[in-house]
Amino acid sequence: METLNLRDEDGVRVVEMDRPEALNAFNGQLMDDLADAFLDAAADESVRVLVLTGAGRAFSAGADLIEMGSSQRTPRHDFPAMLDAIIDFPKPFIVAVNGVGVGIGATICGLADLTFMAEGARLRCPFSTLGVTAEAASTFTLPRLMGRQRASWFLLAAEWMTARECADAGLAFEVLAADALMPRVLEQAGQLARLPLASLMTTKALIMDPLRGQMKASIAAENAGLARLVGGPANREAVKAFREKREPDFSSL
Repeated sequence: METLNLRDEDGVRVVEMDRPEALNAFNGQLMDDLADAFLDAAADESVRVLVLTGAGRAFSAGADLIEMGSSQRTPRHDFPAMLDAIIDFPKPFIVAVNGVGVGIGATICGLADLTFMAEGARLRCPFSTLGVTAEAASTFTLPRLMGRQRASWFLLAAEWMTARECADAGLAFEVLAADALMPRVLEQAGQLARLPLASLMTTKALIMDPLRGQMKASIAAENAGLARLVGGPANREAVKAFREKREPDFSSL
């Protein structure tokens, strides 16, 4: 079952995550399809800019906790491979946050060249409340964008940040009314797409090449931390509480 809607508009490839019933949560199929979308767009000479957004009322609810541990499918890509495809994407990459973004639905903004948000959108990194740690190189990217103290609070405290707060912190480039979000994003993406692709790619490479190695090293370290914490007492209680639709109780840990 496909999890993405793809369309091309004058050199701009719009990639829309299409699991609205699950708030576009990342399952194995979505990770596979998203990795392929970035790899295909990188190789397609007609694509000059990639825009990522979500269908329905959410951008992405993060990892699909309902599916975690229960899927028997063999992935074409894994989570690190999907992140590599995004980090190595050589063309401009724009995120249009149309609604709530949680977990990877928030940290992916740190991998984008530009992030636009709808006024009602919010972001949250719930890792501490899940008994795990951050991912997607956010321990490196978010302090660079937001400053260490704001990023520390965002990653540690698991509190929501509004679109305006994200823009003030440097995580979002522009905040727009919900009905103006995609028209504005496509306008800006189209402006980039009309410029010479070789110039865009060279400038992006000069910006990103010094960062890519550290981003991938951060992902490896984060994944090692996740491996140590997933299945631990705090994570087990968090997942149990999620399934029982209650607040986790870490007081006995």
